[in-house]
Amino acid sequence: MKVIFRVDSGTGIGSGHLMRCLALAEGLRDQDVQVSFVSRELPGNLIPLLLSKEMPVSVLPAPAATTVNPGKNNPNNLGVTQAEDALQTIEALNGKKADWLVVDHYGLGVEWEEKLRLYCKSLMVIDDLANRSHACDILLDQNYFPDNMQRYKALVPPSCKKLLGPKYALLQKEFQKLRQEQAGKIRDFKKLLVFFTAGDDQGETLKAMHGIALFGKAEHVDVVVGKANTDRERIREMCVKQNWSYHCQVDYMPALIAQADLVIGGGGSSNWERCALGVPALVVILAENQAAIAQALDWGGVAINLGWNTNVQAPNYATALKAMTTQRLATLSKEASKLVDADGTQRIVEILLVEQSIQLAQARCASSW
Repeated sequence: MKVIFRVDSGTGIGSGHLMRCLALAEGLRDQDVQVSFVSRELPGNLIPLLLSKEMPVSVLPAPAATTVNPGKNNPNNLGVTQAEDALQTIEALNGKKADWLVVDHYGLGVEWEEKLRLYCKSLMVIDDLANRSHACDILLDQNYFPDNMQRYKALVPPSCKKLLGPKYALLQKEFQKLRQEQAGKIRDFKKLLVFFTAGDDQGETLKAMHGIALFGKAEHVDVVVGKANTDRERIREMCVKQNWSYHCQVDYMPALIAQADLVIGGGGSSNWERCALGVPALVVILAENQAAIAQALDWGGVAINLGWNTNVQAPNYATALKAMTTQRLATLSKEASKLVDADGTQRIVEILLVEQSIQLAQARCASSW
């Protein structure tokens, strides 16, 4: 079985798309599935991370600099037209036909998918915006929305299998083991973890750090950034000054989350990592696609939503930390743990394998006639 992922990462896109695809790719590879990636050379991309995980990558050419807008309200950031991307992706496939083509990109929709269907047996889309039509066999939206079942009703074919909600959250396999170890842990507000994204955090990490300094009662603080963070040297210097721990482009995030009593971070896919381990969070919205999720998590008592990053300043972080109690931590932890069980990746791996088996059986039946 061969699975190819079409996903980008970089400034203005963030790391969430690539990280959830990487989790699924590793889960498939553990089942002896052949996996590879097609990804464009965008500013701040995480292609080196894929290569460090020994994931084969076909790199699409960098677009003209004027076509990529790193603004927070520009999640598409494809850099080229869908038609051009489709042609380049087809060329990157080099005549290979995937059993499953998995696409995770806000800039790609039905126009691109219809062109690529000729080059794969089945197509899976990972999305959470529900703002465009898809021509896919499986639609995955791992996010938490009260109206999940209706969001894609008119956007996918009737035959499309919809996998909706945090039950299908794509997490690294380490989270399953750590979740078992974390069961019943009492959080006493000694360790804070600051992590917004492995990409461009729009200056939020430094802002949060100043808020923690104003709070003044944290015993231990871990601060994590990616190499694409242009503030990383200033962040490192402040960590040294405050005697906090600085981490850059790490591969041990699950362990850092598990050790934390509270995480300060973005409202993206890292929500499900924290929830799987029952770790409370102060969440800040960095992009439009995070807004509804952050609000829903707040309403559900799963996390505390501080709102849009442009409206949050260092004193707001300090105020939120001062208002936190041990009982509040326990309540948030309980609700978070109930939402995500860390088995989502395995569920999706099994679904893809079963679907492939069904297709093979149908093909054998057809040939026998």
